[in-house]
Amino acid sequence: MTMVRANGITLHTQRLDPPGPAVDGRTGPTPTAVLIHGMASDTMASWYFTLAEPLSRAGFPTVLYDLRGHGRSDRPATGYALDDFVDDLTALLAALDVTGPLLLLGNSFGGTIAFGYAARHPERVAGIVTVESAPPIPQWMRRVRERLARVAARLPREGAVTEIGVRRGRVAAQRAAETHRMLSDTTLEQELPASPLPPAEALAAIGCPVLCLYGGDSAVVELAPEVRALLPQTRVEVLPDQRHTVLIDQPQEVRRLVFAWLAESCSLDVTQSTTA
Repeated sequence: MTMVRANGITLHTQRLDPPGPAVDGRTGPTPTAVLIHGMASDTMASWYFTLAEPLSRAGFPTVLYDLRGHGRSDRPATGYALDDFVDDLTALLAALDVTGPLLLLGNSFGGTIAFGYAARHPERVAGIVTVESAPPIPQWMRRVRERLARVAARLPREGAVTEIGVRRGRVAAQRAAETHRMLSDTTLEQELPASPLPPAEALAAIGCPVLCLYGGDSAVVELAPEVRALLPQTRVEVLPDQRHTVLIDQPQEVRRLVFAWLAESCSLDVTQSTTA
């Protein structure tokens, strides 16, 4: 793990080099897999323990990083609009000298950052995988605003973090406490929902294959028709009886669906790495 200076801040970053040959089944350079975690309570650990190593073993150079304000990355007081996160990703790739095609994977709002990057640089993106996410469209951003407002109102209450620990365990309580500190120390709650959005035509021009995974019991799945209408090439997979934490709760099924999609939609020979 390294600290990389990009876009005026320092980002906590991890690179995983493939132990064997590059992915088979395509011409040109193997895409670099870039894994982008979700907002507030998430870090790159959610990808590290689920898909990072399987992708690397399958032959993908793999990059993970903590978003600004999260994990061990810098936490500036301001700079939390969608464009800031896309600028960070653009600068990080340049700092790491990643110049070839990209396979972008995003959990929750990390998927929105992936779509935002692809809207700016469609020629760079060979594929997009999102878990419980959507492109930066008004319907999704309203949900982001409402979610952040609920969290910001709840966590400062006396006993809130302790209650989360009783119900969901010590790790959940630690994440809740860290989220409270982040929302107190930054303008994320105000800036992110007010982000200027990419033009609809820029999003619709994303031409790469797209896979969107949703939990069947999560409200986010309601956005699947909107995503398909915007990007008709999108494959939607719904995991029954799962909620927003599907990446953590069902990592084997997520891996199976991702690698099957890579083999079919992206014509990549990756079936040997579906278990981990």
